[in-house]
Amino acid sequence: MFITTQAPQDEQILKLTPVMAHASQILLEEYQNYSAGREFNIDEKEDNSPVTQADLKVNRFLIQQLAELTPEIPVLSEESDYSERHAWNTCWMLDPLDGTKEFIHERDEFTINLSLIENHQTVFSLIAVPCEQVMYVGYLTELPYKYSFSQGAWERYTKYKDCESDAIQVGLSHSSKNPKYQQYIDYIERENPVIRREAGSAYKFCMMLEGEIDIYPRFHPTSEWDTSAGQGLLESIGGGLLSLDAEPFTYNQRDTVLNDGFIAFRDKESQEIALDALRNITL
Repeated sequence: MFITTQAPQDEQILKLTPVMAHASQILLEEYQNYSAGREFNIDEKEDNSPVTQADLKVNRFLIQQLAELTPEIPVLSEESDYSERHAWNTCWMLDPLDGTKEFIHERDEFTINLSLIENHQTVFSLIAVPCEQVMYVGYLTELPYKYSFSQGAWERYTKYKDCESDAIQVGLSHSSKNPKYQQYIDYIERENPVIRREAGSAYKFCMMLEGEIDIYPRFHPTSEWDTSAGQGLLESIGGGLLSLDAEPFTYNQRDTVLNDGFIAFRDKESQEIALDALRNITL
């Protein structure tokens, strides 16, 4: 949960939050235009995934802003050329619209993901939720902040739990039809009641920070920009994100930017339950 606090004094956070608030407003306006039925361009990329004018508009804005704020740091973005990425020990990793399919289906669970990668590890993370006018931001070594940019209000994560429950909250995508997910949930239910929570994209990481999801299994591929910011935020609160081989993801290191499946968890207790279930199902 988060409790009210004063604004941080960190220079990087204070420079990036207004930029991300502006980017969120651009994306929100694009979403409102699309939902209202106005002319809106949707194309298909080489991998058959959709890309919209909103993805590209937010990407252009953030690439320009990051170049002005940190000209020495290259940007690895889903919507830009990153062919030289293996020469970068430090880079921004950006997804200007995480949840394009949610956007297209008029579900407001899309986000903007930004993280700073140093030596293949996420050291700084920011996830903005345009439709809620909030963002989650912080460093790997510190508890994260929640910033309501519509109200100018800051909150800080606390590990205090206001209620205890035996139920395990499992986060699933709206499209999680693979029978492995039910097998995974069935195993957990041998010992604990399960509450299923469906949500889109990296929005599930935000729900984990809010205590609304304990475990987030993913048995189909993602890309590095889908997970980096969420992993960094979870690790900062004592949770994490591991591959199906129980290893933390590293970034801008492999030949491909595709990830295999993963298990994300909110704390050590949920980690034990999550990995026990993983070991005992057939993948």
